[in-house]
Amino acid sequence: MDKTLQQYNEAVGECAKIFLLKTKDYGTAWRILRTSSITDQIYIKAQRIRTIQDTGEQQISEGIESEFIGIVNYAVIGLMQLELKNDERMELNFAEVETKFKQVIDDTRNLMQRKNHDYGEAWRSMRVSSITDLILMKIYRIRQIEDNKGKTLISEGIDASYYDIINYALFALILMSEEKKK
Repeated sequence: MDKTLQQYNEAVGECAKIFLLKTKDYGTAWRILRTSSITDQIYIKAQRIRTIQDTGEQQISEGIESEFIGIVNYAVIGLMQLELKNDERMELNFAEVETKFKQVIDDTRNLMQRKNHDYGEAWRSMRVSSITDLILMKIYRIRQIEDNKGKTLISEGIDASYYDIINYALFALILMSEEKKK
């Protein structure tokens, strides 16, 4: 588990670096996005990954890794937006964004550690393409919940799916990093 935590933190570090640099460039322009728009952004990235995985071809230089990083960061934004739903501010100061990002990641890491314990790191035996499919399935679930105006009968809410998406994308980044080292 120590190896997983180290790899997880390294992958998170790359995502955080990009997220925070973009925050310095763009501010919190993402505050304009509704949750459904964030879900669609994640969908676009996951669908591009799947297309590249299926065809083996890409015409844009950014690879699958950058799309998984984008998925992590958009899911973090989604969780922040859910938390800030009654906050009308468009622009948040950098320190607040950095703190919120770290809190979401801490919560997500804690969830990963609990699930990893129970599932015995089963994700390490998965294919990255299967992880992509799981992310897409979670997106379809979120869309259904959004279409139902957030109401569920028995299922977890949108936030739970965003947390899972973050962890799946980080697992994919770890597996791809391991594959590069071989």
